[in-house]
Amino acid sequence: MRFLVTGGAGFIGSSLIDDLLTAGHSVVCMDNFDSYYDETIKRKNIHNHYNYANYQLIERDIRSDLSRLPECDTIIHLAARAGVRPSILQPMLYQSVNIEGTQNLLEFAKVREIKKFIFASSSSVYGVNPNTPWREDDYVLNPISPYAATKIAGELIGHSYAYLYPIQFIGLRFFTVYGPRQRPDLAIHKFTRAIIEESPIEFYGDGSTSRDYTYISDIVSGIKGAINYDKEKFAIFNLGNCRTTTLKQLVEKLEIIIGKSAIFNHQPLQPGDVPVTFADVTKSQRELGYNPETPIDIGLEKFVKWYLEERCV
Repeated sequence: MRFLVTGGAGFIGSSLIDDLLTAGHSVVCMDNFDSYYDETIKRKNIHNHYNYANYQLIERDIRSDLSRLPECDTIIHLAARAGVRPSILQPMLYQSVNIEGTQNLLEFAKVREIKKFIFASSSSVYGVNPNTPWREDDYVLNPISPYAATKIAGELIGHSYAYLYPIQFIGLRFFTVYGPRQRPDLAIHKFTRAIIEESPIEFYGDGSTSRDYTYISDIVSGIKGAINYDKEKFAIFNLGNCRTTTLKQLVEKLEIIIGKSAIFNHQPLQPGDVPVTFADVTKSQRELGYNPETPIDIGLEKFVKWYLEERCV
């Protein structure tokens, strides 16, 4: 198969492309190497991809003219302006990249008659929902950050294209993905670095907020399941670990693995942060063959091992 993977030099994108290339598929990786974090990290993510003749890198913004892109069978749209808190500071930028960019790609799919479009959505679409674990048919029109709103918008735009045109649109709601190559601005990466370097970690609230942390290999397996899904023209799936870990527990686990105690810089809860995320993956298990296999303790050990190896390079 021939895939176009947007955001393909990022954490999730490059990990997925590893798998696709190993399986013998052709991949066009599109990434604009945005300055949100150090470009050299993304360049390193894709270094080994150049060893494959069936790999092509295109450096381009998803809002640009896409008419000259190579042919492909499936679009896997992972590119986005990420982060809940930054979206509150720059809402118009998030609207432009995440909504206009997604619609631009859907227009490209329409013109090229590309039959399958897989969209990276987010657990943030559920907002503050006390009815855990969250199901795909829960009401999601109560977002509490611009980022969450753009992800809901992406799903809704995808629904309209699936209704109007011969495009199958699959939205995957990712739940707090972590593992090797994780972005340096995310909590597990920041906490690991701070504990190792014996510097303070920013600790928001009393530590009772909880997240459904999902290891990267499980997310990749869920995306592969979506590639093979051929039933409904429009479908939404949760990709989570179906277990929660509090912020306090997360830090305690990292302290044990690293062998050092955290230094805390206590901060109030931040606007846009939800108290809990918790995925019901029953539908994904049934329809995608999705089965998250990595418990948080094992995943954290793998992440810390990777971090220490990268730090010594």
